[in-house]
Amino acid sequence: MKSRFKCLLIVLLALNVSFAQEKDEVLLKVDGNPVMTSEFLRVYNKNLDLVKDESQKDVDGYLKLFTEYQLKLQEAKRLKLDEDTKYQREFLRYKKQLTKNYLSENKVTDALVKEAYDRNSFDVNASHVLVRLDANVKDTLNAYNQVLKLRERVLKEGFDAVKAQMHNGQTIFLEDLGYFSAFKMVYDFETAAYNTPKGEISMPFRTQFGYHVVKVNDKRPSRGTVTAAHIMIALQQKDSLLDPEERINDIYKKLLQGEKFESLAKQFSDDKSSARNGGKLSPFKSGQLSSTIFEDQAFALQNDGDVSKPFKSEYGWHIVKRIKLEPIQSFEDLKPTLESKVKRDSRSQLINEAMVDELKGRYEISYNPGVKDYFESILDDGYFQRSWRVPEEFEKEKTVFTIGNRSFTYDEFGSHLVSAQRAYANKKGDFSVVIDKEFDKFFENSILQYREDNLELENEDFANILKEYRDGLLLFDLMEKEIWNKASKDSVGLEAYYQKHKAKYQWNDRVDVVIATSANEEYAREAMLMMKNKKSEEQIKQALDTNSKKNIIFTKGIFNVDDPKLPANLKLEQGVSEIYSHNDAFHVINILSVLPAGIKTLEEAKGNVINDYQTEIEANWIDGLYKRFKVEVNENALEKVKTKIKNQ
Repeated sequence: MKSRFKCLLIVLLALNVSFAQEKDEVLLKVDGNPVMTSEFLRVYNKNLDLVKDESQKDVDGYLKLFTEYQLKLQEAKRLKLDEDTKYQREFLRYKKQLTKNYLSENKVTDALVKEAYDRNSFDVNASHVLVRLDANVKDTLNAYNQVLKLRERVLKEGFDAVKAQMHNGQTIFLEDLGYFSAFKMVYDFETAAYNTPKGEISMPFRTQFGYHVVKVNDKRPSRGTVTAAHIMIALQQKDSLLDPEERINDIYKKLLQGEKFESLAKQFSDDKSSARNGGKLSPFKSGQLSSTIFEDQAFALQNDGDVSKPFKSEYGWHIVKRIKLEPIQSFEDLKPTLESKVKRDSRSQLINEAMVDELKGRYEISYNPGVKDYFESILDDGYFQRSWRVPEEFEKEKTVFTIGNRSFTYDEFGSHLVSAQRAYANKKGDFSVVIDKEFDKFFENSILQYREDNLELENEDFANILKEYRDGLLLFDLMEKEIWNKASKDSVGLEAYYQKHKAKYQWNDRVDVVIATSANEEYAREAMLMMKNKKSEEQIKQALDTNSKKNIIFTKGIFNVDDPKLPANLKLEQGVSEIYSHNDAFHVINILSVLPAGIKTLEEAKGNVINDYQTEIEANWIDGLYKRFKVEVNENALEKVKTKIKNQ
């Protein structure tokens, strides 16, 4: 419950709508602390479309919720939860995440998103040659020439022949990469692969791993999005005598005999989330599922309605049916997802570089020209063993550069170099390359940090969202401390609540059954007679099944009487039933026992009891907050708010 609340909180707070502010007034005071009408209007309008309960759209009703929210914040501050180290750390993490949305260069972002969409429309099959090279080596000519010679050999001798001779898995790599699309490789490699025509080999290019050439073997359009249904028999079964492979093959035989896929899925599939819908799954595309085997089987089906043979995945045995295959989604539909990926991907560095260039024009900046020479002079070989420290006579107060009204010192750049040396551990390189690279990183980090530090003053939307993050996370910690933990850990109170309200926690009627299912009524009748004569499942299957046809399948378990696997008109009588027609098949049901409706024990109902107990605790707690803190509502301001909302 807590994790769902927190996720929902972040989603809600990430949304924001700005409203023109007229004359602002105090709407209410909580313990003397004023809350303005602009704050109430902003929150009310932001959440209006999210509220499904019409009663909560009523201003008076929403004011009550808003007031209780303010009461909780006041209580959190009284308890000094805002001074907690864990809270402050988590708030800063959310702040950094939110800030990224305001530190993007939109033109570059849009171009990268469109490029990613175009690339995502095709899969590339490629092989590559890599000559490993430390990122800090200044002289790269030898590695470049080496990969160039390997490229020439591949052109003359073929990739496989050169791979057999030269691949050593340490300094030289020749690898087949299979099919991939956007975001599967580092951006520089992806760019080279997509820009190289099919059947050709690129010229050498560099990534952080070294120099590559990429050989493009094939390019194919994206496989699109498939809607499929499946029948799954899980590898792990409660019935130890049930063999999953044998079970799926029995079901496949029934399919070949003409029985409906959807009906068999409802009767036998262990994937309960899809079985109710005849095995139908949500649409998916390549790389979206955790099972490549399943995806390949689904996309391999040629026509809508085609059904695969039984196959095994990491989760069980399946039969998959293709329902519909759709091409790749439109750019507008995919744009939000692609934008999120772009900002997490290595190509985000291009966005940062564009943003830094924009900020250079916004802020006044001055540099100390002697910085690089000085720091290059104090580095030594210990830097590549992670043992370098700034010297004792270090000039730490001097300025590296100034951005706006903030000076960044030698001490800060020195600390940056100390931290950065772990990336150079056990490597070799030129000190001038290290200083150039780390100076650029330090400047980029500094100017973005300066922008972040001033963002709340520069951007009203950001300030509003940040406040809601701050308050929302504070409220989460308060609820955890005062409500959720108390409800789950107060065993005495929980027991007392259960005893007082246990009549509401009821089992439905259930039956413990053995079900014999057949597509043929005559076979079902024979099974019924044999079941009434106490014949075992094996005896019945041996009598009715043949090598080529599966005529009877058994299912066992405890089911609610309204379970879709059971006929709606099932007679709740112990013993072997007559034949029922249900889900396009014939069933004989041996009811071993009827488990009538009754009150659940505390242990059986514990999750629901805890939730209800939390609700009671919270209601009593809020009553206490109203008594602890004085709430004053400005009725004149409230009437103006109602008029504004009515007219907007």
